[in-house]
Amino acid sequence: GIPVGQTSEDVGMGFNKDIITGLLRNTYHFNGIVCTDWGLLTDSKAFGITILPARAHGMMHKTVEERMLKVIEAGVDQFGGEAIPEVLVKLVKEGKISEARIDSSVRRLLRMKFQLGLFDQPFVDVEKASEIVGNKEFRRWAELSQRKAITLLKNDTVGEGNILPLKGKLKIYVRNISPAVASRYAEVVDDPKKADIAILRLDAPYEPRKGFLEQMFHHGDLDFKGKQKEEILGLLNKVPTIVDIYLDRPAVIPEIAADAVALLADFGANDEAVLDVIFGKFQPEGKLPFELPSSMEAVRNQKEDLPYDSENPLFPFGFGLHYR
Repeated sequence: GIPVGQTSEDVGMGFNKDIITGLLRNTYHFNGIVCTDWGLLTDSKAFGITILPARAHGMMHKTVEERMLKVIEAGVDQFGGEAIPEVLVKLVKEGKISEARIDSSVRRLLRMKFQLGLFDQPFVDVEKASEIVGNKEFRRWAELSQRKAITLLKNDTVGEGNILPLKGKLKIYVRNISPAVASRYAEVVDDPKKADIAILRLDAPYEPRKGFLEQMFHHGDLDFKGKQKEEILGLLNKVPTIVDIYLDRPAVIPEIAADAVALLADFGANDEAVLDVIFGKFQPEGKLPFELPSSMEAVRNQKEDLPYDSENPLFPFGFGLHYR
């Protein structure tokens, strides 16, 4: 993006000498490598089709040569995702960039490689890597983090207690959960009508896009629609249902929240982590990092530059219940 009105010219960070040389190098004395974001100079293409225009913020109407010159003059050492050395060679031959300027970046790149020992041993030490990647202690903390982040949003009262945590010998119906994993916690049945309770896992809704890059990310409305919504509410009205929803983005779920007997949110958790919380092996300790709006109308009326200002949110920022 462009630091509008904060530097001597309104150009993106990768083109901005005030940021890279003035602030990063001179003020903070950073002597390492500066690499741009991907795709600042040329359009990103796949199979000859442009999938993303160059993100040359403030330099959109300049040529590739002019963009490269600007980046180098800003103090950058490496172009992210670009493979056009001929443009750089041309700029040097034309005298627009000195060899000394190129040497300064090469020196930084080589220095880091020497510091990393890549000229002595360019290959990974497999035994050393295995001590880090997949380390049992790291995995233990990762599993614990999944459980601690799970957020309890609703927990209906039944008799003198609450639905959660589940206790006793129960027959459960599960959807979007591994039956093999669930069977370690209770008897799993394949018909919701035969179940004492159902457990349903959902992903926050989104609208698939056709673009090459767009399809890798979740966009669009935050509410469930049509048949998908009918199927969810159909289960909730058929049997008491605990819903866990993965919130990689906020979701608009007022009907689901109303009909579920318990509602949890996770931010990336496996089935075992979710079930450990549901069955009381772990306490839900999470808090919402964003609000869950009450409707798409509220979302559209919200000010885009404020983090949580929608009208009457279903669950506010920071909300989270506990078992005790």
